[in-house]
Amino acid sequence: MANSRPTASKRQKERARQEKRQEKAQKKAQRKLEQEQSVAGDRPAKLTVTYDEEGQPEGLNFHDF
Repeated sequence: MANSRPTASKRQKERARQEKRQEKAQKKAQRKLEQEQSVAGDRPAKLTVTYDEEGQPEGLNFHDF
């Protein structure tokens, strides 16, 4: 009669390793997505250059940022 205990134990351990890898990959993907969203939200709005009557660009003020 064959002893199936080591094989079943190995399968169980391998299944646990695969699940752990999958969870780790999901967490990594989630962190990457959150980081991309936070970087996109931190980008400043495009500045608009305004000109005076003489055609010279006006300086930027606090509200332009």
